[in-house]
Amino acid sequence: MTAVASSNDFKLLNIKCKKYFDLYAKGANFANYPEKDKLKERFGFYLFMLESLCDEKDLDRISDIITDTEYNAYLTNERYNDQGIDALYINDDTKEIMLFNFKFREAFKPGQMQSSNDAFVSTKLVNCILNGSSDGLEGKLKHLVEDAIERLDSNDVWKTSLYMMSNEPVPINVDETSIQQLKDFYDMEVISVCLPQIKTMMSIRPRPVIAELIIDNDALMSYSENSISTSKSYIVRLNAADIIRITCKNPELRNNYNCERIEILAKERIDYGVLFDNVRGFVQKSKYNEAIAKSLKEDPSKFFMYNNGMTIVAKDIKAEPVNGNKKIRISINDFQVLNGGQTLRTLHNFNALDEANITDYLSKSEVLVRIFNASNSDSVNKIAEYTNSQNSISNVDLKSLSTLQIQLEQLLDEHDIIYSRKNGDTGMNDQKEYRYKISMEQFGQILFAIQGNPEKSSNQKQHIFGKYYDDIFSESNFNISESPSIIENYFEIKKSYDSATDTLQKIEQKVFYILYMHNVRPDLNYQQCIDELERVLPLFEPSKTTLTDARKMIQVRFKEFLNTELQLD
Repeated sequence: MTAVASSNDFKLLNIKCKKYFDLYAKGANFANYPEKDKLKERFGFYLFMLESLCDEKDLDRISDIITDTEYNAYLTNERYNDQGIDALYINDDTKEIMLFNFKFREAFKPGQMQSSNDAFVSTKLVNCILNGSSDGLEGKLKHLVEDAIERLDSNDVWKTSLYMMSNEPVPINVDETSIQQLKDFYDMEVISVCLPQIKTMMSIRPRPVIAELIIDNDALMSYSENSISTSKSYIVRLNAADIIRITCKNPELRNNYNCERIEILAKERIDYGVLFDNVRGFVQKSKYNEAIAKSLKEDPSKFFMYNNGMTIVAKDIKAEPVNGNKKIRISINDFQVLNGGQTLRTLHNFNALDEANITDYLSKSEVLVRIFNASNSDSVNKIAEYTNSQNSISNVDLKSLSTLQIQLEQLLDEHDIIYSRKNGDTGMNDQKEYRYKISMEQFGQILFAIQGNPEKSSNQKQHIFGKYYDDIFSESNFNISESPSIIENYFEIKKSYDSATDTLQKIEQKVFYILYMHNVRPDLNYQQCIDELERVLPLFEPSKTTLTDARKMIQVRFKEFLNTELQLD
């Protein structure tokens, strides 16, 4: 049974997209500001979807990869043909060239399906990339295609994917003959993402999820921090069908610990509220997920040994012996799946594939589940960070669970600033009017620059939440109370460059330098720092070679030259 989407999902998505646009527009300068709400929602749709599917949380950088003709005409007053591709993202970590075709419908129509014709419209640009030629392309698109061609010409193995994005309720069938021929001819994966998938990506703070379980004594081990503690946690061997039940949308079934008709679970779908605090974002397709499904079908009785299990934290856990002390009845209140989200999604997806799967396979499979009593939020953060640290998760995602980063989110929220710790964040309070949105990565780069490393803020950003993290965010280098003013200054300086013809990435590097310069020369105001940087950049010509400003600014020699000009040496 395929997931479905309603008109309410459509309306909620529009609200979220409008919010995304408004947040981005506060820090950007549109040459022609769009007045119609539907246009704002459409442009916000681009920003939200690209943040969710690309390895990027910085809305400025996301805007830089949007090639849609209409969007760029409003943003820069330049109109270039997008050749059927609305965005192009190059993921150097996963070696994937991601092409995006967007379709944004203004009205909801039940049963409306994505058009497969849109996939064929995009093939002109795919041909340009595969043939190694950017002839006839203009503007942003030309530069992005040239970057893609450069990657394909390297010795690394690259994958090309076409993402068909729309807010329609029914996806195209990517296995239909015409799409399959397209995939085979271009050696390109075609991925459909529409409203049913998108609604699982929307961060809407959930109502508390409550469930009850009956566990055999020999399938359970209790744990408490000390001998006098009344707060206990549990490690249990849980049937996969029970996992489906306690994480489904039906509250009656979640609390029906004695569910005898297991087949009724075949129609139940996951309540994504239990994954709200999960470190991993939306995963469209994964070899890991495929392996889980394969092991479920081929050897369900051994699934327990093949899977790493799940970690659940609950605000309250109650346990009482029943059936003459042979079993334990456990009530878990307001719980979240912090680790094992992919396992949980795949169990539900496998359940949805065939009504017989719940009885034939899932009821014969077991999973190791850790249920922690974590009424203390700091404990929850630590559990999430440490139980995820053994898996392939980025340093940024791991650090997003740290107490300091959550404190930053709370502090900045008080100043009407969204501190985006994960994809899809639109603030802690849906009713609040926020002034700015900034990602963890952006803020880390800003601090790194202020602390004396503007030349490393762009090209070594992957290490900011790795080997440099403890220094950057240490109490000796970083005063958390200064965070709001630092962010306000960042956006004020950025606005000063909005009329420039440089790319946004180049502007961002300049902002890092301005913040650094003001820190080392507080006698210079921000405008004076801007003037000095623009004066010094043309003077720096190492070995008489011609370098762009962007390349100059990543060199240590340029920072040293700037320091000399500022009379710091």
